[in-house]
Amino acid sequence: MKILDFSNKLNLDPLYETSKDIEIDGVYIGDLLSIVMAKAKKNYVWITIQTHINTVAVAELLDLSCIIVVENMEVEEETLNKARELNIPVFKTKASAYETAVKLYEIGIK
Repeated sequence: MKILDFSNKLNLDPLYETSKDIEIDGVYIGDLLSIVMAKAKKNYVWITIQTHINTVAVAELLDLSCIIVVENMEVEEETLNKARELNIPVFKTKASAYETAVKLYEIGIK
């Protein structure tokens, strides 16, 4: 899926987006990094309220498709710099994790 199509369909604010296509095989919602590391899978979208640099490290470790920060949380500049360095798309939305997951489901991501 084109990253621009993805962000437009979900009405996401891109904080860092790439020109690459992303493959999405599923979704994981979680905020405790150790649990995310144990449960999320490659090519998953990660929905979280966490905004610190370690989220990008987890996304890289698991080869996640992107990070969606919900609840309008402010993402630290250090986090975005690391996302740019590792080419990991990061989006923000005012919506809740639940609302975001429902939108993902509606566009066919289960």
